Amino acid sequence: MTVHPHRQSTTGDGAAVLGRDGEIERILRCATREPGTPQTLLLLGEEGIGRTTVLGRVRERASADGALVLSAQGWADDAGHGYGCLQQLLAPPVRGELAALSAAHQRVLTAVPRGDDGPDEAELHAAVTALLDRLAAARPVLVCVDDADLCDRVFLEALFAAARLLAGRAVTMLLAARHESALPGPPPGTETLRLGPLSGPAAAALLDGQPAPPTGRRRLEILAEAEGNPLALVELSRGVQGLRHPPAEHVFGVRLDALPAATRQAVLYAAAAGPGEPVAAVMAALGTDDLAVWAPAEAAGLVTLVEDRLVFRHPLARSAAYLGRPAGERQQAHRDLAKAAVLPEARARHLAGTTVGTNAFVAAALEASAWRREDAVVAAHALEQAARLSPGRRERARRLAGALEAAHLVGDPCWVRELYGRVVRESDDPELVCAAAGALAAALSQESAQREAFELLADVSELFPVVDRTLALALAGLAAGIASQSGLPEHTAALATLLDRARQAEGSEPWPSAAAGPLVGLDTPHTRRTLDALVTAVARPQSATSSLSGLGRPHGAQPVGPAARALLAAVAHQADESDVDLGQSRTADDRLRAARAFGLRGWSVLALVDTLVASGRFPEAETVIQDAMNEAAVLRLPRLQADLEAQALTVRALRGTLPVAAPRLTPAVWRTVCLDENRATHARLLRGRGLAALAHGDMEGAWRQLRDLFTADGAPLHPFLSARSIAELAVTAQRTGRSAEALPILERVRAEQGERPSTRMTLLLHHAGAMVGPDGEAEEHFQLALVNHGANRWPWECGHVRLNYAIWLRRCRRTLEARQQLTTVLETAERIGAGALAAAAQRELRASGAAPAPAPAPADDGPLEQLTAQQLQIVQLAARGLSNREIGERLFLSPRTIGSHLYNVYPKLGISSRHQLRDLVQGR
Repeated sequence: MTVHPHRQSTTGDGAAVLGRDGEIERILRCATREPGTPQTLLLLGEEGIGRTTVLGRVRERASADGALVLSAQGWADDAGHGYGCLQQLLAPPVRGELAALSAAHQRVLTAVPRGDDGPDEAELHAAVTALLDRLAAARPVLVCVDDADLCDRVFLEALFAAARLLAGRAVTMLLAARHESALPGPPPGTETLRLGPLSGPAAAALLDGQPAPPTGRRRLEILAEAEGNPLALVELSRGVQGLRHPPAEHVFGVRLDALPAATRQAVLYAAAAGPGEPVAAVMAALGTDDLAVWAPAEAAGLVTLVEDRLVFRHPLARSAAYLGRPAGERQQAHRDLAKAAVLPEARARHLAGTTVGTNAFVAAALEASAWRREDAVVAAHALEQAARLSPGRRERARRLAGALEAAHLVGDPCWVRELYGRVVRESDDPELVCAAAGALAAALSQESAQREAFELLADVSELFPVVDRTLALALAGLAAGIASQSGLPEHTAALATLLDRARQAEGSEPWPSAAAGPLVGLDTPHTRRTLDALVTAVARPQSATSSLSGLGRPHGAQPVGPAARALLAAVAHQADESDVDLGQSRTADDRLRAARAFGLRGWSVLALVDTLVASGRFPEAETVIQDAMNEAAVLRLPRLQADLEAQALTVRALRGTLPVAAPRLTPAVWRTVCLDENRATHARLLRGRGLAALAHGDMEGAWRQLRDLFTADGAPLHPFLSARSIAELAVTAQRTGRSAEALPILERVRAEQGERPSTRMTLLLHHAGAMVGPDGEAEEHFQLALVNHGANRWPWECGHVRLNYAIWLRRCRRTLEARQQLTTVLETAERIGAGALAAAAQRELRASGAAPAPAPAPADDGPLEQLTAQQLQIVQLAARGLSNREIGERLFLSPRTIGSHLYNVYPKLGISSRHQLRDLVQGR
């Protein structure tokens, strides 16, 4: 049963719990009084962050689980005088229990205070305690108080007194408030749970669920401006044609109207300045150096000064401060800020804010400074503004094309389509048409439409001879990426024609995008050779090794731009050269992530994850996967989400962390992906499912999945990825008695690798040969697979070979040799965290008669038990006060990886800071 006052959620019922599952589960564990959970929980968060929504769902779930839920809500008018919240708590169903209390307690609880008159506080505490004790005798009781900071203090003190006196009873207090400071001292052991901003995917889902949701650039702007606040997302999405509804009636508008005129002007200038602009620049624009001008706004809770930055306390406060003022005042603010600006990009942006109509000078300033911040979103917006302000059609078209290429780097397909349409309407210049086609083809590919993307590039390839050679080769390289993703033979066959046309390019005008942003450095001779080598490697996979060795090293410095690095990594990936691949792709990934260029990063991140997994770097792979999945969800790129889900399944299977039930993939994602024209995605899915079946001991299921990596006649589903699973296919074939069926597939893969396969493929081919080839050749194949020390770069695959070699040795009654191999396997598996491989090695060691390893002493680590071994190691070092960089140096991980692990660990442990982490670890 639930007893609570009516309260409507500001975020809408349909999206009531987006991104809050962890917090809700934590609260419900407290409500059911699980061991180790607190009896009193404070739920804190800023306005509009979703406290009421979370409380509503907690009430529903707790009531459905059989708890008695009592609710109250504070109101601003009740905070100064009494007992309004208490009367809410004593709703009619609860009043029926009063008869069982003593007459004194009944009198206290049923009295209606007048003015300051009321029962003695001690009597009230005792009466509330007695009532809750009585109710808890029948079933668990959850007391939910929303806006507790607005409740009368006497009521809150009564609840806290009851919590102290009823320790151990089935009574839980849950109080939601904006600030803890407004509450009386809570009981000992009270836990504070702070609701932070929604994650990127949850915020995007909430925004997309609104009526007539925004798209393209405006959608990304709202996501950035709202900062994960649900109320801000809802409010900012309202309006017509992308214009926000002025929130004058909102509480922030009321607070702003109450400020002195000078402070109101200062807040307008701060809002116009934008996030991150130094307060000194704002003060210079205002013409004052007196910081006292901000005092009223700080007192009103609108802004705060943090070092040399002015921070708005709430996203809607900035919106109200800017849009709540007349257009003329906003224009003057930008004019003054432009005069005071030091940075060219800030000056250009403010000049644009003052301009009505076209202005060649401001347009040129925006274009010149677009990439100064190395941020693709900022650059695309600036270039789009520059095009709008350009008086001439030729300049307007060129700047629109630049905005389109930047938007393609961002990765938002809607934004790309919108700009593509404008570019082709403005110009028929061959270079602009080709560049626009490349941007649209990249977006189509990342959504799922490989055939449409490739056909678009094939059509414009007829223009290659008259455009810049770097642009033509870049588009040919893009076509190679699409062909690799599609896996379609007709795409691979067409690459030679596209490459020939690109080699003939002799355009006189250099490609502008190769001189700025992430694409800088593409116009060097070495990078052009790299593009040529990439297309050749995809068109003829057996030539990949020679393509990489033929590149040599670039003259002078290493490739300067992340795109150039990603290209070199792609060639190395095709050649199975993991050291070069990781060296270039890690740096490229970090820089593309910093530049918010997921549209380009999406082309390299999948290969990076594949290489991390193959080289046994599972924790780093998981971190990259999670980060990329968040980006792909925000940008609505289902094909990339599908690839990343398949890779995540593979990592969990190898680490032995799969759930007992069949792993669940996101249906909404996979329904939108056509696997027939996305064979790389299909291959990753089949391998992930095959390895998951292996981890669960389902050899028949593993065979079915891995067999589908090849057609009925043995042709690979995907020319690159299918071959890398040949050993796993051979293992399942041997275990299920299908060696004869697998052998022709192996022979075909061996033939397609050419005379000089890579070291990795040599390892895999010999492993497969040992499993399904003639019995008399098995040991030779095993030894040839392991003899090359370079194969140690793929520790899981080496461990897999050794495991099967040990099984073969044991069956040949060579037990001692088998144990030696298994000991090496176990050491490798434990070092890289390959739980499934370690478990298999331990089983074989027991079967070989080796003494079992001593079981670790049981430990009661509480919430720390749910962490992986590496997460626990990171937590222990962080609790000792080490920084992310210091931890990374000890564990050979990047500071970003450490930070990501801690970010994922905090919700599991129910904490939000290192201070709490130290207390938790020290209290074990």
